[in-house]
Amino acid sequence: MARKKIIAGNWKMNMTPSQAVELVNTLKPLVVNDDVDVVFCVPAIDIIPAMEAAKGTNIHIGAENMYFEEKGAYTGEISPAMLVDAGVKYVIIGHSERREYFAETDETVNKKVLKAFEHGITPIVCCGETLTQREQGVTIDFVRQQIKIAFLNVSAEQAASAVIAYEPIWAIGTGKVATTEQAEEVCKAIRDCIAEIYDDGTAAAIRIQYGGSVSASNAAELFAQADIDGGLVGGASLKPDFGKIVNY
Repeated sequence: MARKKIIAGNWKMNMTPSQAVELVNTLKPLVVNDDVDVVFCVPAIDIIPAMEAAKGTNIHIGAENMYFEEKGAYTGEISPAMLVDAGVKYVIIGHSERREYFAETDETVNKKVLKAFEHGITPIVCCGETLTQREQGVTIDFVRQQIKIAFLNVSAEQAASAVIAYEPIWAIGTGKVATTEQAEEVCKAIRDCIAEIYDDGTAAAIRIQYGGSVSASNAAELFAQADIDGGLVGGASLKPDFGKIVNY
């Protein structure tokens, strides 16, 4: 069975609740496509209003992060149960910005991935290398390590339903895009890694996105690659252009 493409917007720290409703209403008619899973991952405060605005459409609302404990004295964090109660089906885990600015590690990413599965939320697990790592030729080694630790103690059945987002850090928000060949090479290496950890069936089922300056002009070529099952889109997800990416 062919894997269904998944295009997710990562809003990052943008859009107030009222702006979020306005954006969802603007994008609603532009992202209609039953062949693609469309997800808007929005700031926590926007989840409920965005969910209301997206009701009755093909848009899923996701979160940008969550904590790995059920509840408790973790001021400022969002629990998986809160996301489930709000109707969230997807959560971005381990984005490079979370790793860089908020001290997330491969180990905390793994804890969050396990917790997401426990609550029936699909994790969008981020991985990707820096420019130095790319230049030193360690990209695939580094990404494989990120994946292997992120999926520690995750069952094959769970892994098959996960989404992995490969985002070369040097291409996020820089306007630099990995070439189609570079993107496909790493996405294939990720799929091979999943096959090693689990089996070919799991590797064939898991969806792998490319992220990093995805735009209306490069989406079709990227998503046509054998191992690229859609995109995790940053800046372009806040504009009507996101409709063109979804309907590439």
